[in-house]
Amino acid sequence: MVDQEEERDEEEKQPEDIAFESAHVNPKRVFITDEELKGMQKELIDYKDKYLRLLADAENSRKRLQKERQEITRYATESLVLDFLRPLDNLENALRFAQDMSDEVRNWAFGFQMILAQFKDILAQNGITSFESQGKPFDPHLHEAIEMVESTEEPGTVIEECIRGYQMGDRIIRPARVKVAKEKAKENGKSPKIEEANQS
Repeated sequence: MVDQEEERDEEEKQPEDIAFESAHVNPKRVFITDEELKGMQKELIDYKDKYLRLLADAENSRKRLQKERQEITRYATESLVLDFLRPLDNLENALRFAQDMSDEVRNWAFGFQMILAQFKDILAQNGITSFESQGKPFDPHLHEAIEMVESTEEPGTVIEECIRGYQMGDRIIRPARVKVAKEKAKENGKSPKIEEANQS
């Protein structure tokens, strides 16, 4: 009987003894040399540097992809707008002759002018606007010269706009096609200014 009671007491105490035995009351101390410490510090700096480089590379990749997406979107938009401008040019040119037509045709033309204005408003809302060229100095960034015409205007001045130019924000998406003034041809190898001076 006594032996059985002692065995029961040992079984009841055993879990508590195991729990106390597995617990670490005092942490272990590890001793390293100064050289090992410097090596670990250097590794930490290297890992931190690699992390920062990877972070910077990831940010640069994100910005590059975002820029490429914007470029693709802008290119697609410009291409669509250029295709859209051709019929608008034809409509605008046709409406210039409406005033010489009958009253019925002028009434139709008035309705088409309203539609044309709506199209231009939609373009303007999306940052696409036309720019005036006539009477301004020729600029190769804005204009495409299709003909040089003798004129009394200052040489290099746009005297006629054949096709209107358009821009998207600050970017020219279609240069204006224009005729540009040039100095009148010299007669008998002399310019008009020299002949006037000789006559006086």
